[in-house]
Amino acid sequence: MKTKAFVYTEMQNSVPFNDVPWADLNKQIAKEPGFLNKTWFSGVGSQAVGGIYSFDSIENAQHYCTHFFPAVSRQFGVAQTTRVFDATIVKDASLDMGSPHFGTEPTRKPGAFVYTEVQVNIPFDKAPWRDRNPVLKQQKGLISKLWLSGLHTNTLGGVDAFDTIENALAFAIDDFPKTTAKMNAAYYTRVFDANATEAASRGLNSPYYL
Repeated sequence: MKTKAFVYTEMQNSVPFNDVPWADLNKQIAKEPGFLNKTWFSGVGSQAVGGIYSFDSIENAQHYCTHFFPAVSRQFGVAQTTRVFDATIVKDASLDMGSPHFGTEPTRKPGAFVYTEVQVNIPFDKAPWRDRNPVLKQQKGLISKLWLSGLHTNTLGGVDAFDTIENALAFAIDDFPKTTAKMNAAYYTRVFDANATEAASRGLNSPYYL
């Protein structure tokens, strides 16, 4: 079954991941229409909880964001963020960056993830990913990148897997802002601890783990 959409979620909370009832939530998430896999996220410093998901259609991704996830956030009594992305149009760019979401075998286990989103409106077929990818491949500690293109918004972003939290932070704090400054655009970055969420992510068939 092919991935047609990605979903990013984040809850405005601060919970050590060991205290998250992820085993019960995994059982519920796995039953959602069109769900394919999820990689759990736990915020470095913030301990915010979220993830990146694959779905078999944009419609099922939208349904998850408008029904299941708001109900979970309501249950925990916290505000939340959701984003839907078109997976089809980013396939070639992501494969060039070794993204396991499109079948590339992971070369290393990730130590951290960085989520990025730039406040621009650029259709992905006009995005300069062919120029950007060679630069990203030189980024210290980068294992793979999943490009993201916002549904209806054409925002540009991605999920970057890094070997360590230190290298992920260096990218998010020092390097990525230089790129967005050249674009004259506001941006959003988050760094997540991949080790804390490994077991939970494996439970939902995350493609990042061997």
